[in-house]
Parts: sequence; structure tokens; C-alpha cells
Amino acid sequence: FKTDRAKIVAGKLRLDKPRGVKDWYDIRVSRHVDLSGTLKVVSIYRENGQYWASLPFEVELENKPQTGKSSAVDVNVGHLNYTAGVINTLPKRLDKLYQRVKYYQQQLALKRVVNGNKATKSNNYAVMRAKLQRDYRKVANIQHDIMQKFTTELVNNYDKIVIEDLSVKDMQMSHVASKGLQRSMFGYFRQALSYKCDWYGKKLLLADKTYPSTQRCSKCGYIKHGTDKITLQGNAQHQTKHDEYICYNCGAILDRDENAVANLLDLI
Repeated sequence: FKTDRAKIVAGKLRLDKPRGVKDWYDIRVSRHVDLSGTLKVVSIYRENGQYWASLPFEVELENKPQTGKSSAVDVNVGHLNYTAGVINTLPKRLDKLYQRVKYYQQQLALKRVVNGNKATKSNNYAVMRAKLQRDYRKVANIQHDIMQKFTTELVNNYDKIVIEDLSVKDMQMSHVASKGLQRSMFGYFRQALSYKCDWYGKKLLLADKTYPSTQRCSKCGYIKHGTDKITLQGNAQHQTKHDEYICYNCGAILDRDENAVANLLDLI
């Protein structure tokens, strides 16, 4: 349910006392939670047998200081490359959770096939579904933490940021246990970066889907075509590796991802 009558009193959440209830208490909030601002409509919901409260606050934001710097972000499966380095989007703890989620999904599907409609009524099914929901929440928390910290770093350090307008559905993720969950992270990245740029007066540029950031040489501008193109496996015809870009025009030998970032920066 939702309520606009909730209050924060002495660091605790106070909800209206239901009629007929004798014992009613304010709800303790973690001291690490920022409670500054004006509390808006609070949502209370139940998930996996536990109750949660969503507390939206309206706050005044000031533009970030101008740095005069620009950056570009190249999206890859498992990592994001940008001007200052690499962000790992597939740490071991997240990969293990992906594998567990996939296992629970398969087991629940198997139970439904074997037992039909009766499957969802069994205790074992309910327990496994609860484990799946628990791990979904853990995955979301880790993903959001990675993306929130990275997008905050970007708007703190750069005035202009270029990212690719990619279709993550078409990205090959053969080595990722849960492809859908990894794709959702990239969608969240773009969403978070977009609203933070709006908040803090930074400029976000989207490279067109057809822009050949991977195939273009950032040194001379030569663009590979046809069988010369570099793929996730490299190039079999020229026997190049997956992580290197060799220009057949000027002879430059570059890191594939760093070359893509440099090409995106050329759009600014």
C-alpha cells in the first residue's frame, strides 16, 4: 500500500496506526540511510515473506563543478571501458549468483513440467521459489551498487560523456550464466547515467547504432569492411586476436576496447 501520511521521527519511520491494533511502534531505519529532504509518498510492499518500505525524498540538487574533461564508455560483456580504465560488471560473487539463479529457474521449471498445477502448491516449490527471489534481490543490489558508483564517478569527473546506443538484446553472452540479468545491468547503467547528467548539468551524447567504433582506426580513421572486420573472436583471415585492433591502412596496433573508446571520444 501507499501513504502520504508517513513521517520520519527521531530517525524512525512512523506509519498511521491501524484501527483495532494495540501494539504499534515506529520502525527503525538504518543509520547509514540518508533521510534528508522532504519525504513523499511511501510505498510498503511484501516480498519473499518480508516487508519493505520505499522512502522517496525530494531534495535540492546543485550542478557539479565543471571539469573541462570528456569521457566515453564502451559497453562490453562483463566490463565497461572508459577513459580512465575498466569497470568489471561480472565479479565472481555476481557470477556465482547468476549460476544459482539459473539452477533455481531450471529446477522450478522441471517441477512444473513433472507435477503440473500441483507443483506450485508444494512446500519444496515454495522454498525454492523463495531462494530464487532472495538471489534475484542480491543480484539487483550488487548490479545497482556497481552502476551507481560508476555513474557518480562519471558525472563527478567529466562534463561530456559519450556512450553507444546499443541493442543489448543482440549482444553475444555465451560465457554468462544469466544473460537476461547481465543485460538488465546495461539498461540500468544508461538509465542512471541519463538522469544524473540531467540532475547535475552534464551532457550525455549517444553514438548512433551504426557508428563503427569497433571497426574504425582511431589513429587514421580507416574503417574495416567485409571479411576484414574484427569480431569477438578476432579475425580468422588476418589471424588477429579478439582484444587487438590492427589497422590495415596505417599499421597501428591498438587495444580493441581502448580504440573503441577513442573513437567515441572523436564524436565530441
